[in-house]
Amino acid sequence: MKLLVLGAGAWGTALATNAARQHEVSLWARDAALADTLRSQRCNTKYLPGIDLPEGLQVASGDPAALARGTDLVIVATAMAGLRSTLQALAACEAPVAWLCKGFESGSAGLLGHEVQAQVAPALLGGALTGPSFAQEVARRQPTALVAASPHARVREALVAAFHGDNLRVYANDDLVGAEVGGAVKNVLAIACGLCDGLALGLNARAALITRGLAEMTRLGVALGGRSDTFMGLSGLGDLVLTATGDLSRNRQVGLLLAQGRTLAEAVASLGHVAEGVYSARTVAQRAERAGVDMPITRAVVALLDGQLRPAQAVAQLMGRDPAAERG
Repeated sequence: MKLLVLGAGAWGTALATNAARQHEVSLWARDAALADTLRSQRCNTKYLPGIDLPEGLQVASGDPAALARGTDLVIVATAMAGLRSTLQALAACEAPVAWLCKGFESGSAGLLGHEVQAQVAPALLGGALTGPSFAQEVARRQPTALVAASPHARVREALVAAFHGDNLRVYANDDLVGAEVGGAVKNVLAIACGLCDGLALGLNARAALITRGLAEMTRLGVALGGRSDTFMGLSGLGDLVLTATGDLSRNRQVGLLLAQGRTLAEAVASLGHVAEGVYSARTVAQRAERAGVDMPITRAVVALLDGQLRPAQAVAQLMGRDPAAERG
């Protein structure tokens, strides 16, 4: 297969490195200087240090639409903020296109990836490659399971053919809505779990937070058109557990740093990478409100990020809610 990966951050580089061992892969960098560095050093020292680029991996820059011609699959590995412009550039692409970013687009509409695509490139065969995955572990070829989510069989099949192998297992799922909601909301919940761990509230509290967070995620996903069973799979529960408990999770790190008394600006600046939950939290809450879905953990995270609550106050607010029956 001939693959094009648009975006030379940690995740794009990790997937390109993995696929290049069995396919013809080009890794595109928006920054021409970064592309030159990748070519000369054969390592992405800025985003994925310590991982050598395979000899067969090509590094490209320039017009993404031109590079996409003749490919079998295009992977968009930008942050959520870059998805719209990238899909616009690929609007006439004939190959399947899948994005890696997880979140809601900032702004009043708060769109998911498939909703952005429907606006700017409706003719594309689109989907998402998602699931519980840290770039460093994929690059080191540690066992990982992902989800190829798309309503189009051609997209699902292309993703499986491109990435399924000895160290990567790729499951197909036609519920793109559910997969995207899971990938977006888990980032917000991971901030809450980081706060929980940073305040040393204990494992009981963490387990309760993850479980009730999963219920929030499922309620929103079903309201937006997803299937409830999707949230019990890799793109729901799996991704939530990884991001909420893993030390490599940037969103969890934000919660830990806030619990230590850091400001939000200090926490974000210390990461050096995007923590999508910071930018998605308010949008998740707005989409939930419009859909009539109750998401108390998400609301508490938004209040925390906005400076309306201190860490201990956010916990007190959640624990002080009225008794309720457990109904998901």
